[in-house]
Amino acid sequence: MVLQNSALLQTQSFINNKWVAARSGKTFKVLNPANGAVVANVAECTEAETEAAIKAASKAFVLWRKKTAKERGALMRKWYELVMANADDLALLMTTEQGKPVAEAKGEIVYGASFIEWFAEEARRIYGEVIPTPLNDRRIITVRQPIGVVGAITPWNFPVSMITRKISPAIAAGCTVVIKPASQTPLSALALAWLAAEAGIPEGVINVITSTDAAGIGQMLTSHPLVMKISFTGSTKIGKLLMQQSASTVKKVSLELGGNAPLIVFNDADTDVAVKGTIASKYRNAGQTCVCANRIFVQEKIYNSFIKKYRNAVKALKVGDGTEAGVQIGPLIDEDAVKKVNRLLKDAVKRGADITVGGEGHGLGKLFFQPTVIEDCTRKMTVFSEEIFGPVSAIYKFTTDEEAIDLANDTEYGLAAYFFTQNLNRTWHVAEALDYGIVGINEGIVSHAEAPFGGMKESGIGREGSRHGIEEYVEVKYLCMGGL
Repeated sequence: MVLQNSALLQTQSFINNKWVAARSGKTFKVLNPANGAVVANVAECTEAETEAAIKAASKAFVLWRKKTAKERGALMRKWYELVMANADDLALLMTTEQGKPVAEAKGEIVYGASFIEWFAEEARRIYGEVIPTPLNDRRIITVRQPIGVVGAITPWNFPVSMITRKISPAIAAGCTVVIKPASQTPLSALALAWLAAEAGIPEGVINVITSTDAAGIGQMLTSHPLVMKISFTGSTKIGKLLMQQSASTVKKVSLELGGNAPLIVFNDADTDVAVKGTIASKYRNAGQTCVCANRIFVQEKIYNSFIKKYRNAVKALKVGDGTEAGVQIGPLIDEDAVKKVNRLLKDAVKRGADITVGGEGHGLGKLFFQPTVIEDCTRKMTVFSEEIFGPVSAIYKFTTDEEAIDLANDTEYGLAAYFFTQNLNRTWHVAEALDYGIVGINEGIVSHAEAPFGGMKESGIGREGSRHGIEEYVEVKYLCMGGL
């Protein structure tokens, strides 16, 4: 990996705008999932460094909150411009530590930067209100104020956009942040921090703690009295734990958790549009996304024409090292991910499913897996209830609209859902019936900075992005002005 801007490759934690080694002197390895090579040795921080970061953020909050929204937005705009100027390097860095194709990584950089840009502008739109009074001797006013220090815990599958989606509204509102990125992908987070400092964002506003001790750092962030808010993206199991831990100090919590996204193709769908949209949703990041199509339901009359085109499209996907030209599917993140895919496939076949495309590891290396299609899937299979998080399409056949809606909603998750139809009546009926926070209609890619992202049921609490996203980082204060 050769970066044009070598300063983007940092290996120490970022506390109070200083690069800080672990006091123990320990480091951990960041590996390239495509070939197993060591990319960097990164500081193995503990509670001591986390405490320092929280105190730095708390001290910085006093001054940062006093800056005008226009001042905060101007600094964020500089940060955005620096991210875009370094997009090629950031994409290469991400591909090297995470594995996704570099073109896809570049897309994530642009997408992640869009949150910085959006919330730089939204900083000036945190409005209060004047409420009609019931008594003539007083006036009722509300103001929105930043909540304080924010603890943000982010995953490895989107190592830039999951961070900017949390940091941007937080600092736009006047909060300061302590970020714990995933240990598999800390380099992207550190590069973002370096660019933020270059943009002039003051010391202590953004802090990054690198560590493999996710449980220990998470416990400290959720229990520390100076941390007012926790924002987490990851599994539902860990989200529930962090929510429990945050209860001890009654922190405000926003959680973007697991998904089990249904994708429905109705008889009246345009099959070419449906195939293209399903491929885009399912195989992005090798299927390692919380919103990718996990269960694909195809209505019986269109099934044969759809599946023929779909199999051919899957077979055409190019697998390889993400730095190679034309590659669409990179490696999975680690061996546990490969084991999970194999376990789900074995269970599905045992219960009657048929593998019609792929189904095995790839000769390129132990973390590569063939893009796969399994058909004749049923509710009895584990693949129906668990996130696959791999390049596997599980296909189900259905007859009626009511059956499709029932199958789609038969899960404790409610993050994203998709369906394809050209019938306006069906569009409204199905969209309103699906118990999901995000619904894509004739589209497989639905995330935008301008739109609210979040789930229902056990897929999370709160929304990220859009004008609603900044509400997660403010408190509404009521002012009663009497004696008038």
